[in-house]
Amino acid sequence: MESRMPIAIITFTLFIFLYACTHAGAQSVTFVVKNNCPYTVWPGTLTAAGRPTISPTGFTLATGASSSLSVPATWSGRLWARTQCSTDSSGKFVCATADCASGVIECNGAGAIPPASLAEFTLRGDGGKDFYDISLVDGFNIPISITPQGGSTGCPSTSCAANVNAVCDPRLAVKGADGTVIACKSACLAFNQPQYCCTGDHNTADTCPPTQYSMTFKQQCPQAYSYAYDDKSSTFTCPSGGNYLITFLSMIKCGGSQLFLFMERVGGQHI
Repeated sequence: MESRMPIAIITFTLFIFLYACTHAGAQSVTFVVKNNCPYTVWPGTLTAAGRPTISPTGFTLATGASSSLSVPATWSGRLWARTQCSTDSSGKFVCATADCASGVIECNGAGAIPPASLAEFTLRGDGGKDFYDISLVDGFNIPISITPQGGSTGCPSTSCAANVNAVCDPRLAVKGADGTVIACKSACLAFNQPQYCCTGDHNTADTCPPTQYSMTFKQQCPQAYSYAYDDKSSTFTCPSGGNYLITFLSMIKCGGSQLFLFMERVGGQHI
């Protein structure tokens, strides 16, 4: 009996050690946020109510730079990029698009003021799966993509790679100081009508079909949510436990056309 006790203790200790090693990474997920734009962006994050938060809630990301966020394994929320940001004469931090109006670089629980392209996540949701999507329900400011990394193989990427600003209806366009279109509103934001916002008598999928405005978004970005009930072709899933690359994509004007750079190499493939 005495000779067996040390073996039992060693076996139990080894089991605990292996269990801890196996499950250590399950408590958090890594989001790598990459800026492929030829200008600085200021990513912001917003956590859904009742979910564990992440930090920071806003930061600066220079062109070509990336930043890693440690995200709770059960996190739910959204990320976006603010553009053309500066500090005004009163010391307040402000942005031309997707501002969270916190007055500082961190958003501190405030969401993006539309229009804004959104990367949305619910980690470890129904069935233990991660759910993620690109949403233009709140409009568009810059192209964005989500690429799963590590974890299970075969998890799909999703993106809105087109320059929606280039085809934005004038009634939806947000223009910068130089007169160029810097963001494109959703029809809901522009007109505030139930048929565009899927509210009131239009609060079901049957009574809120796509409109000419949301169809333009869908034509440009087939994988993205274009309006509230556009989930069949726009929500993606992956077994939980993997990490994610969120890339803000480049738009470069060349001879009046738009070229999109997807220079981030993941798993030997360009995205």
